Amino acid sequence: MSTAISAAGLRKSFGDHLVLDGIDLAVPEGTIFALLGPNGAGKTTIVHVLTTFLRADAGTAHVVGKDVVRDAEAVRGAIGVTGQFSAIDDLLTGAENLMLMADLHHLPRTAGRRVTDELLKRFDLTEAGAKLPSTYSGGMRRRLDLAMTLVGSPRVIFLDEPTTGLDPRSRQTMWQIIRELVAEGVTIFLTTQYLEEADELADRIAVLDGGKIVAEGTAAQLKRMIPGAHITIRFADEVDLAAAARVLGDVQREDEALVLRVPADGGVRDLRSVLARLDDVSVEADELSVHTPDLNDVFFALTDRSARR
Repeated sequence: MSTAISAAGLRKSFGDHLVLDGIDLAVPEGTIFALLGPNGAGKTTIVHVLTTFLRADAGTAHVVGKDVVRDAEAVRGAIGVTGQFSAIDDLLTGAENLMLMADLHHLPRTAGRRVTDELLKRFDLTEAGAKLPSTYSGGMRRRLDLAMTLVGSPRVIFLDEPTTGLDPRSRQTMWQIIRELVAEGVTIFLTTQYLEEADELADRIAVLDGGKIVAEGTAAQLKRMIPGAHITIRFADEVDLAAAARVLGDVQREDEALVLRVPADGGVRDLRSVLARLDDVSVEADELSVHTPDLNDVFFALTDRSARR
């Protein structure tokens, strides 16, 4: 799989404040890469470097095979950027905003009107296209902003916290649009403060803290880095509880609740092993559930560890 975005040893300081401290990245084409980190960790700075808005002090970066410094114009022609603050002109209608973008991309007027109509339809903004964005809801504004990004048919789209402030329904709509773009071969570089958003969308996730990537992998891989996964078993009576505790060994026992918590990695193999051992002593569980760390646990554990260092 070809690499859409790559970076090696990126460093950036503002005065005496080191923001990026040797960032390495590799994002395959047609995937969603999510960058997580606390406020001030440097997420937006990385986006600004990769989108040619800001020059790194050291290191190299390439987008669609082009150097972001030497080939900045080619990079800008291949990408789209939707930031925390929209680029919408509130004095123009939704359709006029899209036509303006078409003009900036030097599309002929006929092609610009065709693209505008197609994007308004795709983003469910056809009726709203003749209205000023000041009358739009937050979700509609975000959809228009993303539609404007797509006028130039970008191969890579940078989404810097694209769903901040949206209600759950609008966020789900944006997620679906993002999935459709990736299915068409577009690469998405996503920064977000919503951990469930990264968990839901991203093929790979990196956690940024203190100017460094402190962990990277799939959501499942990151979750396995954090201890605490276990199987919770509830029994009908104390007799079964005691028998299960003897056969399962190293468990956390809650006699009053008739519950055992068995350390496990949350995988099917561990679950089968526990059930087989209970079956050997003819003990049946009344209830059983598997608990694994989520991205919140991962985020807090990794950023706390980085802060302590």
